[in-house]
Amino acid sequence: MITSDKVSSGSDQQTTEVSTPVKPSPQTRPAIPVGKRILWSSAFLITASISATVGATVAMVSPLPSALKMFNVTDEIAAAGPSHSEAASSQHGQIPAMFEYKIERPVNILVMGIDRVPDAEVGSEEAFEGHTDTMILMRFDPTDQSVRMLSVPRDTQVLIPDVGTTKINDANVYGGARLAMDVVGETLNGVTIDRYVRVTNDAFRELVDLVGGIEVFVPRPMVYEDKTQGLTIDLRKGWQTLDGDEAEQFARFRMDEYGDIGRVQRQQVLLKAMRERLQSPAVLPRLPKVVQRMLSFVDTDLSMEELLALVNFGMALDKEAVKMVLLPGRFSEEFEFEGVSYWIMSHPGRDRVMQDFFEVEPGYDMGDRSLQSVRIGLQNATSDPDLLTQAADYLAAQGFRNVFYSQSKSPRLLRQSEIIVQQGNTDAADAIQDALGFGVIQADSTGDLASEITIRVGSDWFDQLPAAEESTDEEL
Repeated sequence: MITSDKVSSGSDQQTTEVSTPVKPSPQTRPAIPVGKRILWSSAFLITASISATVGATVAMVSPLPSALKMFNVTDEIAAAGPSHSEAASSQHGQIPAMFEYKIERPVNILVMGIDRVPDAEVGSEEAFEGHTDTMILMRFDPTDQSVRMLSVPRDTQVLIPDVGTTKINDANVYGGARLAMDVVGETLNGVTIDRYVRVTNDAFRELVDLVGGIEVFVPRPMVYEDKTQGLTIDLRKGWQTLDGDEAEQFARFRMDEYGDIGRVQRQQVLLKAMRERLQSPAVLPRLPKVVQRMLSFVDTDLSMEELLALVNFGMALDKEAVKMVLLPGRFSEEFEFEGVSYWIMSHPGRDRVMQDFFEVEPGYDMGDRSLQSVRIGLQNATSDPDLLTQAADYLAAQGFRNVFYSQSKSPRLLRQSEIIVQQGNTDAADAIQDALGFGVIQADSTGDLASEITIRVGSDWFDQLPAAEESTDEEL
């Protein structure tokens, strides 16, 4: 059966009845140790915080190391109150099967990172009334055990009722979480949004410090100062372990050719770094303290049953099942919109992403499109300056002729080439990988913005190209 809950819709404090997309699992399964269940719940809550703050996803609750099972959480259970402690002891250290929940259908959750509101107390309603620094629409799909994630740039141009044409990050200011959900849903072809998570941006800096820092490759020196915002950024190039303040600098840097979109790409880099850190056995003992602290930064209409359902879902999730994409579009020109800077959404690009990632049909026949016409950007991830020319010739011989040399460089040298699904076209990525016979597909949007697919050409091309040349010579 489908349960029904009354949930708060955000800062507008309206109450609406919604169908909760979870129910107790009918099958009998072995009871799961309290320690493992609580730490999984902890991982979810931590990740929910990251989701809004740095463009991550609740899907980072994919399996933690086996050391997790050995973690002693008796003290944490007792601290939660008598009812929790008694329930736990009555089951001899196990959670009863009645608390097992699962996702019954695909669920869409809007995750928002909220800018700091001056003078607002942490955890207060006012703290969640700021502009959205980050907006992520996530789809948890039990039909194929996947999570798909769409990053919506904060500068995306939208029409808000009774407000007018503005940026999408204004929606939360004018109408809280409910208006933000309505605007995002309308902008993305009427997609249904089931729940929301809002997190204030103070959370990320503290989270990074609580887990002992994260390891990130800084692709270029980042130096910038804005005295009006009290912002100073000073990061050197290379691999570094960033503390909370430095990670925030990395996320907020905008003084490059990509502006706010570059921030979205770096947020995806931070996602991966935090995922790796959370999987470290050294972090596990810190999780209860981390979760307790993070709760004051989070506002959500997810019920506890729904949280548990997402935790269960994440436990069976493969790393490769998490796919990320940026809302396709372009920067506005200086002469447009009286000089106001917007991210102008590509309607065909949006339609393709919504169809492929969220199963929302555009209402018209999109038609078939040759995979060979896909726009491919090449980035050199080797020390050989001539390799891109050879790579472009090889792709042309395979039928991929819409290829260009990216002006942006690969952030680092690579042994294994990466095929970046820049605009969600996974079919094209699969076709390219099949044609090459090598390379790893990256389901994120960290490549060249002008491409549909970005290939970071690694040194594995040196093994492939001689064979291709010999084959051509034999044909001649």
